[in-house]
Amino acid sequence: MIRVLLADDQAMVRGALATVLGLEPDIEVVAQVGSGDEVLDAAARTAPDVALLDVQMPGKDGLAVAAELRRARPGCRIIICTTFGRPGYLARAMTAGAVGFVVKDAPPEQLVEAVRRVHSGLRVVDPALAAESLATGEGPLTAREREALRLALDGGTVADMAAALHLTEGTVRNHLSTAIGKLGARNRAEAARLADERGWL
Repeated sequence: MIRVLLADDQAMVRGALATVLGLEPDIEVVAQVGSGDEVLDAAARTAPDVALLDVQMPGKDGLAVAAELRRARPGCRIIICTTFGRPGYLARAMTAGAVGFVVKDAPPEQLVEAVRRVHSGLRVVDPALAAESLATGEGPLTAREREALRLALDGGTVADMAAALHLTEGTVRNHLSTAIGKLGARNRAEAARLADERGWL
């Protein structure tokens, strides 16, 4: 049996995924959680072979949890299963240790096949997203530029950002200005939106 852990904050989606997988004779859903903060404890209790993680969840997001789960349980194979098929998410997921990346609007049989394939040691990536990711390339932003844009996405002032990042306001302005230039945006709000849409934040 392939033991699967599901992490998705939408109860209906989580239940549907569990039902689809539970119909297979060789797959057993051993845990279902609704936030990233619950994943490690659930994995410790149930010893899954495969973890399906959503990207956007309360608490830690799926990409952060993937990296932690990879360190805590290196034998558990990780699939990111998300509504948001963004090229930046794919690159970050693979860096975090995921071996699969599927979008939720894929046919159910594709998800089942992805679980089996990653369990057998293969990688599985949505082909359209892989092609888009190659065309887009890696995100151009530095870690500090990403942090500043994340705060800009929430509408924070430069003073707020400087306090949160423990930087001077001038340094924050420099990071924002560089990020705006790299993204060809008109202002920091547009730069934050573009970076978020591409999965770079």
